[in-house]
Amino acid sequence: MSMTMRIALIRAKFLALKPAMDERLTRLWAGAEAQAIGEGGITIVAEATGMSRTTIRAGRDELRRGVAVTDVVRVRRAGGGRPSIEDKVPGIVDALEKLVEPVTRGDPESPLRWTSKSTRRLSAELGQQGFSISPQKVGQLLHARGYTLQGVEKPLEGASHPNRNKQFELINRRVEAFQARSAPVISVDTRKKELVGDLKSDGHEWQQDNKPMPTRVHDFIDDEPVKVIPYGVDDVAHSVGWVNINIDHDAPAFGVRAIAEWWGYMGRRAHPEAKELLIITDGGGSSGTRAQGWQTELQLLADRTGLAISVSQVPPGTRKWSRIEHRLFCHVTENWRDHPLVDRKTVVQLIGGVRTTAGLVVKAKLDPCAYPTEVADGEMEDEWNYTVHPRRERQS
Repeated sequence: MSMTMRIALIRAKFLALKPAMDERLTRLWAGAEAQAIGEGGITIVAEATGMSRTTIRAGRDELRRGVAVTDVVRVRRAGGGRPSIEDKVPGIVDALEKLVEPVTRGDPESPLRWTSKSTRRLSAELGQQGFSISPQKVGQLLHARGYTLQGVEKPLEGASHPNRNKQFELINRRVEAFQARSAPVISVDTRKKELVGDLKSDGHEWQQDNKPMPTRVHDFIDDEPVKVIPYGVDDVAHSVGWVNINIDHDAPAFGVRAIAEWWGYMGRRAHPEAKELLIITDGGGSSGTRAQGWQTELQLLADRTGLAISVSQVPPGTRKWSRIEHRLFCHVTENWRDHPLVDRKTVVQLIGGVRTTAGLVVKAKLDPCAYPTEVADGEMEDEWNYTVHPRRERQS
């Protein structure tokens, strides 16, 4: 900016502000302008405003020393300005509290009280009582009194099993013992069923502009719904995972079949000297104590492989701590959330395409078999830890 333009700009600001500034404010403003310009600022401001260089320098020095709060001249008298709605409309705060209190959750003395009624609805109800107030002002009153919009949380648990901690400690010891013997340890679990078809997904992926993948407007299945059930196997000692994708039911035979597929395709190569296998699973679904046929299928697998198969179940209500949920299935979900699961082949490809920066590699295979879904009538007395030994030598 040229010197002439800079002088003209400062002169225009000075002429606009001069009627509203007293002597002190004029001096401080001129000093601020000179300080902002830097070298030669006092000369430029003096040229633009006609003020004395001494006055401008005094204003600049005063700013450098700092302006005390006590030096500020009050323009509006104390208590001036727009009165609050509490003063303008007596009783509105009490009326609002009475509307909110019946549905206030938790401790009434909590500083974070919240309401399940919207500000628009509260405004309308206050209007019916003769109070004119906007939804925005209702929100301001609620915030001023410690209300915030909050979702629910789930801190309340049912009674935990008395041996829960002991079981976790036992699982940890068993895993360490197996790994010390270079024996394989796997974590297994079934993921929730997924619908297959041209249905909308929640994620986004790069596509050519204005060429998104078309999906249904409504997620209604016209014909018999097509579902897939992923059963994951996570090798604890290696960054590899296996997922069997069933098209029928989550049954014990399906779970053991997935373990057998993992052993045939990956486990046997990774653990060529293994004579035993430890499976960490939860107590529900196809691998639970109530699942008829789980131990029978494990016995058949032990007979075929020659492995002594040990099982440790995590206690009830602790599935969220399952290792496979955080090591395997979270990456599967992330990989396919951007793409509709249009068919079973797509499901297999998306799961098999999982790769992570930590080195995790996942293999997937479609299991077309049908499985019965019988469940035992009564609670079995089996404990959470047991071992199935092969009844004959390993088959070649």
